[in-house]
Amino acid sequence: MPYDKHKWYIDHTSPGTAHIYGIENFVNCFQTRYQQVEIADSEFFGRLLILDGKVQSAEYDEYIYHEALVHPAMLMGPVPRRVLVIGGGEGATLREVLKHPSIEELIMVDLDQEVVELCRKHLRPWHQGSFDDKRVELFFMDAREYLEKANGSFDVIISDVPEPVEQGPAVKLFSTQFFELIKANLTEKGTFALQAGDSSLPFIDSHSAINNTINKIMPFVLPYRAFVPSFNTEWGFILASPSNMQLPALEQFNQMIAERKMDLYFFDGETAKAMFSLPLNLRKRLNEETKVIDDQSPLTVYQPKSDGGY
Repeated sequence: MPYDKHKWYIDHTSPGTAHIYGIENFVNCFQTRYQQVEIADSEFFGRLLILDGKVQSAEYDEYIYHEALVHPAMLMGPVPRRVLVIGGGEGATLREVLKHPSIEELIMVDLDQEVVELCRKHLRPWHQGSFDDKRVELFFMDAREYLEKANGSFDVIISDVPEPVEQGPAVKLFSTQFFELIKANLTEKGTFALQAGDSSLPFIDSHSAINNTINKIMPFVLPYRAFVPSFNTEWGFILASPSNMQLPALEQFNQMIAERKMDLYFFDGETAKAMFSLPLNLRKRLNEETKVIDDQSPLTVYQPKSDGGY
């Protein structure tokens, strides 16, 4: 199907809402074994990665999403040496983890090798060669299968997988069973971070259900958010640990960033103050949540049944 710069890509967020992107050209459109992949150049946000009709990452602001996802978990617990990334096909999550000089072993598990290879080829500003770092080991397999056989302890686990659309590859990566496996593979004071969907009202249902489910498993659970312009919303994240820890004083974040000599563009102590400060209406909604996600009652997000989105 031919495309021109006058095409508009429609990312449907609900039956009555959508984000619309002006597209200059499509770099690659490909159906893998698991999902539809589109890499496109937009007029405003630069290059886009789109999976199953949903924009996952934009060249203009991907650093906001990835720094928000990675660094709170990397700075909260003991100095991280062994880290597991689940998903993260663009390689930008690897890039941010590798900014911490203490890293000795970084394992990435992604189900879809074809997506990773497309990102390696077309999204170099994202990964910046991180796939080739000698500390990185890639596994192309189901993350739950990997965790069931890992029998190892990670200082940090980061889950950077797409939203769980029905029949999509991520549906079983947001359940009680999955989060139990995460807990079993963390060190005593290890930390876990994941992208947890749109945290704005009225789209908070998925985020609050994920937060409530993890709350049943780990004693420390901290929801937070960051505004991502290309998503046009406050995107939700969750930080958790099997240890009952506390959020550091915000100036400690600046001190640790300076000690580790990291060059960050978004995250610091002042940013953390905003990220971890949720408004009253969201706090109330999170506190009222009762849904617990498991394999028999999975979480799925809206996906339009129509083909296209143009």
